[in-house]
Amino acid sequence: MAYAELGEVRLFFTDDGGGDPPLLLVHGYTCDSHDWSWQIPHFVRTHRVIAVDLRGHGRSSAPPEGYTSEGFAADLAALLRSLAVPPVVAMGHSLGGPVVSALAVGHPELVAGLVCVDPGYLLPDETAAMADTILPALNEADDPALIIQEIFQAFDAPAWDPMRRTWQIRRVAGVPPHVLQQTLGEVLKGMALFSVSEPYLRQRACPVLSFYADPARAGIETAIFADERSRAIGWEGSGHWLHQERPAEFNALVDGWIASLELG
Repeated sequence: MAYAELGEVRLFFTDDGGGDPPLLLVHGYTCDSHDWSWQIPHFVRTHRVIAVDLRGHGRSSAPPEGYTSEGFAADLAALLRSLAVPPVVAMGHSLGGPVVSALAVGHPELVAGLVCVDPGYLLPDETAAMADTILPALNEADDPALIIQEIFQAFDAPAWDPMRRTWQIRRVAGVPPHVLQQTLGEVLKGMALFSVSEPYLRQRACPVLSFYADPARAGIETAIFADERSRAIGWEGSGHWLHQERPAEFNALVDGWIASLELG
């Protein structure tokens, strides 16, 4: 494990295994690289696996600004260049989906493919209305983490392990308030919205594998894929952390898809 000093931000990451293509694992909002504990032991057997804590999350530093998809992606691009790795398959969950997509659009030479797990994009534009209620409440709250914790309850799978739920909720309490506020503003008023993300995501030239808890959303993304090797999968009945709920199936599907790309 290591820290990368990248100008204004210090990123925590782990770098394990070997083999091409290397994988870059990017977590979601208020989470950290521990979210990939169900994947790292599997993929390090055949790939170099880099798992990172985004700015403001986990063990990384929390500068005053930079909490947009493009800002997070710029950090990741700097990290990858500092490590001098070949083009990666970047895997992003939730907020990580827009982030790795921004990496592919803004820094295409660094990305060979994407795996997006219940990504936070292509949502109805009406989602922006939530910001008018939630963001002022976050700004005024003595403890904004309590608001985010309540929202997270809606993402539970029907049979979500109570211990895992406790882990997710407790991590929220450790995220600095300005990170909670700025990042959620990006989610609700930026790349999450269909009108914003649809034209942007069409710029991804690389192949994409997407997983959705809602099969209807898989069909929406299928319509905008630019590479014919792309695929979207809907897992009805799953919760938001579907890579943790069905890790063996998820890992096997990712293995098969990456092998089909013949990138190594």
